[in-house]
Amino acid sequence: MTKRTKSILERLDERYTTEFRCSLNYTTPWELLAATMLSAQCTDERVNIVTKDLFVKYPDVSAVAHADVKEMEQDIRSIGFYHSKAKNLIETARRVCVDFGGEVPSSLEELTSLPGVGRKTANVIRGNIFHEPSIVVDTHVKRISQRLGFTKETEPEKIEYDLMKVLPKDHWIVYNIQIITFGREICTARAPKCSECFLQDICKSKDKR
Repeated sequence: MTKRTKSILERLDERYTTEFRCSLNYTTPWELLAATMLSAQCTDERVNIVTKDLFVKYPDVSAVAHADVKEMEQDIRSIGFYHSKAKNLIETARRVCVDFGGEVPSSLEELTSLPGVGRKTANVIRGNIFHEPSIVVDTHVKRISQRLGFTKETEPEKIEYDLMKVLPKDHWIVYNIQIITFGREICTARAPKCSECFLQDICKSKDKR
């Protein structure tokens, strides 16, 4: 790890928590998997509103596996892409019941074999449920990692591999949580508050402004 990377991580740790807690509400591995699937291109706040009632109506993976797709569409209608999400959610629940005995699998390969589950979702589960060091590449992580000079890649999987080389394993999960907060508070997409940024002096993008 370079001195610059160490400095960035130390400042992030000082400014934000080093404890990681997913912003999606859940009580079981299945609920986190379902909530993460629903969160694609949707805010966590909206997902938490929807899942508050959804998890009462469908209390476990078996209940979702037996759900009617049209009814599920209405249950999650306020979330974007609800047609495909309802279909994937029910099919994934069925697969979890049939192929994995009702238990959410832990390996990347098994998780990404499920309908609607990509590497981002799989890594959320692996990091938060199974405590496997995993890097979650969302829009904040993609944008800010590029600005910080940690990667030049644009594809999430390639960014993930670059970050694995740059960041120590004990920061893989917490980096995502910190960067989401940083991205909302300071390093926004359209108008980053560079004059207020505690990383301004060591940010690679400062030379491009």
